[in-house]
Amino acid sequence: MSSKDKTSQESANFMKLFLGSGMVTFLNAVRVFVVNKLLAVFLPPSAFACVGQFMNFMTMGQATSSLALQNGWVSLTAQNKSNFEQLRGVWRGGFRLTTFASIVTFAVALVLCFIVPLEKFFPDIHPRLVQAAVIFALPGVFATNIITITSSVMNGLGHYRRWALINMVTSLWQMLWVAFFLYTGRLSVLSIVATQSVIAGIFATQIASRAGFSLREIRKSALDIRSPWMSYALMGIVPMVLTPVVLTFMRLTIGENLGWNAAGIWQGIWKISDFLTTFFSAILGVIILPKVSAKLTQSEFWGMFRPVLVKTLALALVAVAILYLGRSLLVTVMLSSAYAGAADYMPMQLLGDFFRVGGWALGLVLVARRETKKFLILEICSEVVLASATYGFVKLYEFNGPMMAYALENFLTLVASFIIVSRLDWAKK
Repeated sequence: MSSKDKTSQESANFMKLFLGSGMVTFLNAVRVFVVNKLLAVFLPPSAFACVGQFMNFMTMGQATSSLALQNGWVSLTAQNKSNFEQLRGVWRGGFRLTTFASIVTFAVALVLCFIVPLEKFFPDIHPRLVQAAVIFALPGVFATNIITITSSVMNGLGHYRRWALINMVTSLWQMLWVAFFLYTGRLSVLSIVATQSVIAGIFATQIASRAGFSLREIRKSALDIRSPWMSYALMGIVPMVLTPVVLTFMRLTIGENLGWNAAGIWQGIWKISDFLTTFFSAILGVIILPKVSAKLTQSEFWGMFRPVLVKTLALALVAVAILYLGRSLLVTVMLSSAYAGAADYMPMQLLGDFFRVGGWALGLVLVARRETKKFLILEICSEVVLASATYGFVKLYEFNGPMMAYALENFLTLVASFIIVSRLDWAKK
């Protein structure tokens, strides 16, 4: 095959994967849009901010209960799928680690929900309703972990149709669940958010079992391989815990300095931002993780990765430009008229989104290569920059501050991650 034909084939494969995973991710983005639109219509900005707080706490619970092993489930499955007995041992190790972590997390959550001053974090919601939502959230978090694990394993095995089916049905079910209970008012808004994944988790287990991934198959293994999971646990759990902590700090900083309506408007801007970055991060996980997990030489890596990075940044630039031009309409459609002022503050946030996409692609390389120390230093430094810059910029530039801090943090992360990846030792096995 000529070099030109090989390049054309690689481009075609990239677009096939991008468009295929993009369709699934688009449906997930629609789910995010519908859920946030419903919440924005039914709730005032201050209550919307409280829901954002609760989602952050759920994210921390998901991180600690699952040990944030999503990337590990993809990479380790892809690496060991040619040896099924070895693969079952890897699955058994990951499953047992997740089980132990879930028991500890749920016990701690039950204790904390009765001793933490909840009114400080949820000023518009009665503490009893928050406590009930936390209890409802325990099976909800467990179901979310099941969905994440099963879809990740399907990705690692290359069963993209099953991966797509799990994600598409989950998105559709969550939209219907939130819409039904918001309209009927049979649950508090926090309890609705907490339980939206329960039925979808049952469905995901049924689909995955048909591809050979089930508790019965895992129990058959005489092996219990845990050591490879530890790097992925550290690289996953640190950002999954740090990010909601930093977002909570940012929301409290805005709320205490500029008012909780301002915090709610910022929450709306952040959710629109998530609409773009979640789209790209999900696609990149499908494209990059299984490929970089294989042992590559430096030239083979850059031959594969450089075109992916360039094309991804080009597509991100187009997406950011479109969102910038239509930002007023976007705010109206995704949120409501109460958030109209958010459009004036979106340009700097969109610039940060562009940088974030590139940084995410480079960060996945570190995850797949299990460069734990480098990844953690990069992640911790970036979150510290975001938190400290937000605090300082809110004092100096008021409501422009959080968006400026976000753009600065992602630019510095992109530059730092590119330097780190460029200096990796590809001879190391």
